[in-house]
Amino acid sequence: MCGRYAASRKPEELVDLFEVHRWDPEETLAPDWNVAPTKDVSVILDRPVRDSGSPEPVRQLRTLRWGLVPSWAKSPDVGVRMINARAETAAEKPSFRRALTARRCLIPADGYYEWVTGVQERQLEEEGRKKRSRKQPYFVTPADGSVFAMAGLYEFWRDTTLPDGHPRAWWATCTVLTTEAESTDLAGYDGTGPRSLAAIHPRMPLMMTPDRWDAWLDPRSSDPEVLQGLLTAPPAGLLRAHPVGTAVSNVRNNGPELLAELAAPEEETLF
Repeated sequence: MCGRYAASRKPEELVDLFEVHRWDPEETLAPDWNVAPTKDVSVILDRPVRDSGSPEPVRQLRTLRWGLVPSWAKSPDVGVRMINARAETAAEKPSFRRALTARRCLIPADGYYEWVTGVQERQLEEEGRKKRSRKQPYFVTPADGSVFAMAGLYEFWRDTTLPDGHPRAWWATCTVLTTEAESTDLAGYDGTGPRSLAAIHPRMPLMMTPDRWDAWLDPRSSDPEVLQGLLTAPPAGLLRAHPVGTAVSNVRNNGPELLAELAAPEEETLF
């Protein structure tokens, strides 16, 4: 799954990297090393510009809220439960299938966080005793330092209780697509720590490599077979994972120090 990630790249860097043609500097978000659900996030999407007179899609850097709200939802509260969408079933789910057809996006990140159950907590779980909250967080990131472009979907929801022109009349929201976690060795695995992403968590965000960006973002592409071909995991060996401090577990904590690699986990694990 993806429940927290880091996004610290400057908008100018994203504009160059993704060949963005339209963005509003006033919408620029500050670097965020602890992005949590319901926060505003930066996304890349291809979409015609309103009132431009042209139907051609334009690549844009936009700000959306993390937690997808389908157009038919009665309340935006459902977005909290739709921060992720399974790539394997998105085409079948009413909440995601329309967006998969025409409203796809990329969500730039430095990487994402995942938590591993500590030894003592796991023992308590096995004994049927009350769980404790202590878990060891890991940060998963491209081994070469490149951007982690997560595949996403976006939607628009109209709050009919508000009049036209109200700043909150329209909600623009998104979700992160996830896939089965890789079971191959992580980049740089040296025999210590988690050997694979699957050892950390059974799911992972679907990472889109640059060769798929254009095809994924093009809203004119709606062929199910083509889209399904894009919903495959990236080549193995592109990612590494390292333990980080448990401070990231508190959403109020934020800063580059959250990404600092620890010499050893704070919480003992079974790796």
